[in-house]
Amino acid sequence: MTDETAAPEIIIRDAVEADLDAVRAIYAHHVLHGLASFEETPPDLAEITRRYFAILAGGYPYRVAEFGGRIAGYAYASRYRPRPAYRYTVENSVYVSDDATGHGVGGRLLEDLIGRCTEQGFRQMMAVIGDTDNAPSINLHAKYGFKQMGEIRSVGFKFGHWVNSVIMQRALGDGDDTLPSD
Repeated sequence: MTDETAAPEIIIRDAVEADLDAVRAIYAHHVLHGLASFEETPPDLAEITRRYFAILAGGYPYRVAEFGGRIAGYAYASRYRPRPAYRYTVENSVYVSDDATGHGVGGRLLEDLIGRCTEQGFRQMMAVIGDTDNAPSINLHAKYGFKQMGEIRSVGFKFGHWVNSVIMQRALGDGDDTLPSD
């Protein structure tokens, strides 16, 4: 006997180019309706594709979550800053479709991204969270070991008002307890 009320399984996998229109739609919703992104105009598919290949070319993970038979979220790591001294630090981005929030998709994506970046030898992960009122993202990151390091006040202007950013950080692997091997 099967349990027909069981929640659909969340499958995390590498993103492929065929996923990018779903990624574009998820991101467009956040751009148009939220403060997680400070972009004001959603990028088109060509720009999302360019960004995707730039992330992969940098050697960073780009992952998607399948939930209920569709792409319900995505996450990737990217270079935190361009200077060489930051080479062991990544910044994460996690976006979940509006109708998949509250089902654990964001947590599964973030947990997977932390594991992937740790395996690749990165030592610190940063989260730059749009809006100090973005409790879901702040709480998600805190659940996975991120500590709030600071707040940048009125750094963005969107939807007719000033918006803050929250900076959060967590160590990966040995963090700063040991020196990198290279």
